[in-house]
Formats: sequence, structure tokens, C-alpha cells
Amino acid sequence: MDQSTLIALVDRLRAEPREGGTFEFKFNWDVPADIGQYLSALGNSAVLARHDQAWLVWGVDNVTHEVKGTTFDPFAAKGEGNQPLVMWLTQKTLPRPDFEFHEVQHPSGRVVVMAIQAPRSAPLAFEGVRYIRVDSHKTKLSEHPDKELRIWGLLGQQTDWTGELVPDATLDDLDPTAVDAARGRFVEYLLKAEPDSSKHERIKAEAQGWDVPTLLNKARVTKAGRVTRAALLLLGRDESAHFLSPADAKLSWVLRDAQNRTESSQHFGMPLLLSTDRLFGHIRNVTVEHMPDGTLFPTAIQRYDSWVIREALHNCIAHQDYRLGGKVNVVEHPDRLVFSNLGQFIPPSVEWMIEHQSPPEHYRNQWLIDAMIRLRMIDQVGSGIRRMFQTQRDRFFPLPDYVLDTTERGYPRVEVTIPGQVLDVKYSQLLMKRTDLPLRDVLLLDRVQKKKALQAAEVQELRTMKLIEGRSPNLYVSAKVADWTNQKAAYIRNRGLDEGYYRTLVTDYLAKYGSATRKELDDLLLSKLPDVLDSTQKASKVRNLLQAMRRSGLIHRVGPKATATWLPGPAEGSTEES
Repeated sequence: MDQSTLIALVDRLRAEPREGGTFEFKFNWDVPADIGQYLSALGNSAVLARHDQAWLVWGVDNVTHEVKGTTFDPFAAKGEGNQPLVMWLTQKTLPRPDFEFHEVQHPSGRVVVMAIQAPRSAPLAFEGVRYIRVDSHKTKLSEHPDKELRIWGLLGQQTDWTGELVPDATLDDLDPTAVDAARGRFVEYLLKAEPDSSKHERIKAEAQGWDVPTLLNKARVTKAGRVTRAALLLLGRDESAHFLSPADAKLSWVLRDAQNRTESSQHFGMPLLLSTDRLFGHIRNVTVEHMPDGTLFPTAIQRYDSWVIREALHNCIAHQDYRLGGKVNVVEHPDRLVFSNLGQFIPPSVEWMIEHQSPPEHYRNQWLIDAMIRLRMIDQVGSGIRRMFQTQRDRFFPLPDYVLDTTERGYPRVEVTIPGQVLDVKYSQLLMKRTDLPLRDVLLLDRVQKKKALQAAEVQELRTMKLIEGRSPNLYVSAKVADWTNQKAAYIRNRGLDEGYYRTLVTDYLAKYGSATRKELDDLLLSKLPDVLDSTQKASKVRNLLQAMRRSGLIHRVGPKATATWLPGPAEGSTEES
């Protein structure tokens, strides 16, 4: 924008009686995290107000709306880690935000305008949190579910890429084998939806008589016999992929060894309805053994549940943002499968999906998803993620792990890992014994077992239930859970022994040998500290113990710290510092 346009914009905003949901006035304010939160809040408010843009303006008094001028320089400002502010904000915000800074030489003083484009695919989240403006106040979007639903509704009204027609494509561009498979799957869908089994034979007979246009129209893959992008993705010939450019309609399977080196790989193109089976056939779903509760005999079980594999793969296809040009990837490690696709994760969170047991109001690829439901590729939307978690829990395996991040090019990505081995046999036995635990509690305990961080409220919840002990981030299962799982010995190792035990070790050693170096005391104590502590934490524990004993007069130190010798009893007239 030229200067006259920018000045007119500033004056138009100043003329408003007060700040609104889509603009905010500041002076010389330059806190990077706050700017990121306003980027999210104003952008999301622009969607709600049905505006194309929102503005954050420096140099204008937020009460009188007078131009005061500003010294804030967004092009010299830094984010955390000394990164340029613009780059830092872009990396911390998902989906990738569209904004620009402008310097305005207003007649009354220098003004800076941050022009924020309204997001198109999902609400903006800064550092994983979505914000919104309520009147002139910034707040978390999650605290206003009515506004959140309205935003998703407005975003959902935008064009569905997968439902758009492909003008030059015809039914001849579809793969006949895939169309035959679609007929069989759609019949299964119809039979499942009809509870009256006496009608099943009639349904089968009618379906066999449908020509291809009728079949695909009824399955809502095509529109009035015309080919959609979803039809090409699921049923198209591989040589018809050029119709979808720049989308890369492929599935990639990569096999890696324990050192993360690639051993083999394979790519599968359209039709994706058939390619998923081909990829599934490459996964080495070997039989493993695990110990059932109360017996000494291991039971053979497949490393992965077949339904979970297919659901994870089909979810990647259903929710991929094909406009970003990436492939769906499946990486097979010796102990886990990792599925990934490009695109913003639309539900508020994985936990939200598990707890609500219902789908979000809108999806990115609604036409494709509806077709995949009718072709029996995915469950009714909203239930698949929870069922994946429940299936892993029922098999006594670790739960899936979701990671929402960005690629090197800044594109949002969803990655889900399906563990293929028991991390702790006794933890699996806990799940066998405590089948009454809600899935959410199992999810939190699963994170404790994996040494993953929990929020303070989650830690407190598990403490209240007496399921965990320890100090964050070194949490471990409590004595109550240890008793259920026969982990009493591990619990004692993690909890550590009474402080008096360690003091007695030191005093007994000094009484017997007369003195000790710090290395000798380390050798005495470190091996007896809890396994849950790392080497740095163990060293800190020993240092704190010796200082406490010195202050209590049980021992004293002679000589410089680096080469000091420890002796029993208090130092006579000593004023040494710890």
C-alpha cells in the first residue's frame, strides 16, 4: 500500500469510537509473545467479523485515538532466541500466517501498521494456543466455544478442494478395477445401513444393475456424472494424476532399521482406494509375545492391530491438504509405525476428540471424507481417533502419539506414531487389572510411562487419584499403582530411600575411614539414588545432602572445594560458605 492509502486507513480506524475486534492501538509496545497473541486474536476475529483483514497499529493513543508517534521498528525487532521478529512470529503461528508490517509517515507522527490477513483453513494458533478478541480484550478462543464453532463454520463455507469438478476429466480417466472395488464397498455400506436383512438381496441385485455413472453418483463420489477431485484421488488411473497438479497424489512407505537408516521404500499412486491395500501389504506386522496378567506363559499377538493401521493411513488421506503438494508418508521402524500428512489439525486437540466422542463441525475435505465413508474406508467421522486409542489400550500396548508441527517449508503437518511393542510389561498388567480407568486417565498415565511432560492441572489430577508420585518432570507411578502391577521394587528405587539413610552412609564411612574426598562420597552415594534421576540431578542431590549435613554440624570440609576433604563433626570456629 502507498503512503496515502496507509494514512487514510489509520485515520479511518482512529475515527471509530473505540477499538474493535479487528484493530488494536499501541504505543511503543514491543513484547514479542504479546504481538504473537494479538496476531492470533485479531486474525481470528477478522473471520468472525467476515473481514478480510485486521490491524495492529503502533503510535496511536488507545483512549483518545490521537497520533502520538512510535519508535517501534518491526524490521529491527527480535523474537526469542534473537530471531528477526517477522520470522519468529511466522514459525510460532499455525497455520502459517499472512501478515505485513508497514511504516506510515502520518502528518502527526510515525505510525507502524501490522496488516493481518484472515486465516482461510483454520483459526490461527500462536505457540499452540488460539486467541480471540472479545470487545477490546484478548482471550483464549477455547474459553468461548460458541465463537469457536462459528469461526469453524465460516471457514467451512470456503471452497472444498476435493469437491471441485475437474473440467477436462471424464469417467474414462477412472480405473475400472477401482470402480469395481468401489461398487462392492458401497454395497457393504448400504447393507450395514439397512437393519432389515430381508431387503439385503434386493439391494445387492439393484446395485449390480447400476451403470458406472449411477453407482458413483449414488456413492457421492461424482457430481451428476462429472468427475470431482475426490473421484480422481480414490478411483483415478495413475496416469490421470496430472489433472490434480500441483497435488502429489501418492503414498510413500519407507522401512528403516534401528539406526534410522533406510532399508527399503516404495511409492504408490492413484487410485488410492487400491493403493492403501498395496501399502498395507508391505508393512511387516510380525507376531510378538507379551506377558498376560497372572500367568507365566507369553501370548502371541501381532505387533499392530490391522484396523488401527488402516484407520491411521485412511485418516492421512482424508485430512491431507493436497494444495500444499506433499505426499502421505508411512515410515516403518523396528518398534513403531509413523504416519504423516500435511495440513492443519482441525479439531481443537486430540484430547478434545477423545473426550467429546463427536466430530468437529467442519472438515477440510468434506466431499472426500463423505466418499470415503460410503466406500467403507473410514468410520463415521469423529469416532476413529478414539477407537484407535481404545484399541491400543485393549491390546495393553502404549497409546498413539500425535505431534502437530511444521515442515522445513513452514507447512503444518500432523504425525501419529503407533507403538508396536510393550514399553513396560508391568504397565501393561496395570491396564489388564484396572479396566475401569477412563481412557483419559490411561492417556495421562501413558505419558508418565513415556516420560512426557504433563500440564500442572493434569499432574494434580493424577496426584489426587494417588496414581503418580515424584516431582515434575520426574514423575513415576505411585505405590498404589505399583501394588496393582507388582512394581513395588521399581517404586522404591524411583522414590529413593529416607534422607536419614544417606546421612548414615556418610557418617559411618567417615567414622570408619576418618576422611573422604568428594569422589569417594560420590562413589558411595550415586549408585544408591533413585533411577528416575539423571546424572546431573544425582550430582545435585549429593551436593545438597553434604551441604545440609555440614550446616547441621555432622561433617565439615577442609581445603578448597575442588580438592576438599570431608571430615566428621563440625569445624571449630568455621565460617566456611557452602
